[in-house]
Amino acid sequence: MAEAAATGRAPRFFQRLPKVELHAHLNGSISAATMKKLMAQKPHLQIAEGMVVIDKGTKRTLEEFLVSVDRSKGAVVAKETVKLAGDFLLSTDGVVLGLDLSGNPKAGHGQDFLEPLLEAKKAGLKLTLHLSEIPKQEEETRLLLGLCPDRIGHGTFLQTSELAARDLVELVRRNRTPLELCLTSNLKAETVPSKAQHHFGFWYHLGHPVALCTDDKGVFATELSTEYQLVAETFQLSNEEIWALSSEAIDHVFAGGHTKTKLKERWRTLKPGLLKELC
Repeated sequence: MAEAAATGRAPRFFQRLPKVELHAHLNGSISAATMKKLMAQKPHLQIAEGMVVIDKGTKRTLEEFLVSVDRSKGAVVAKETVKLAGDFLLSTDGVVLGLDLSGNPKAGHGQDFLEPLLEAKKAGLKLTLHLSEIPKQEEETRLLLGLCPDRIGHGTFLQTSELAARDLVELVRRNRTPLELCLTSNLKAETVPSKAQHHFGFWYHLGHPVALCTDDKGVFATELSTEYQLVAETFQLSNEEIWALSSEAIDHVFAGGHTKTKLKERWRTLKPGLLKELC
């Protein structure tokens, strides 16, 4: 590594680092200001002030969002959602570009959603699928990977050492399917035992494409700057490595080449000034 370990690095670097968010559920990403307004309307609930920890940061823009298929709603609703997403794809001029399969990972089975998800692909929608969020879902994961998703949400148990599941890792690697990784979410949900054992390390050291995400910034009391700092300090990544991680996330955005080129140019413009401050 070109630089010293990340421990003790000023948080300002991570706050000023340009970032793209690829995995944030809007219903779990309410800002502190909005939450406080809601709390003021419901004083009888006696919500502790300390529970509201997400403050507004620098200006953000919504380049795209994904329509979500909720597993708990079943296949019929999934088909209706896919139809809605297809209509949005044609009518929103590039705002809605894809579909997400998420929700309670114990609800239903991947087989139930194959038909609507195939319809989504035929309609030209990009697919990101929450996969292997809980253990012992190898059969379902293998089935859904057969759809060749464009991104994978979490993938927490993909890298299990069980012989039967090793082909899942190889399949993901062969297709270079990017993973959306949410460290704080996984730690607080207790699907990983510790920061050091988070599967980010497994995939990153394989050179596999990954993107850091928040999942639900309001629910898990985090923000993207915090996720980058957590990864840097846990896995001893240099400033250049963190910058590359941020920049390469642009490659996984569900957007056209023009948008990605504009983002890359913006990153190139910002890089010299930000890294120079650290010298």
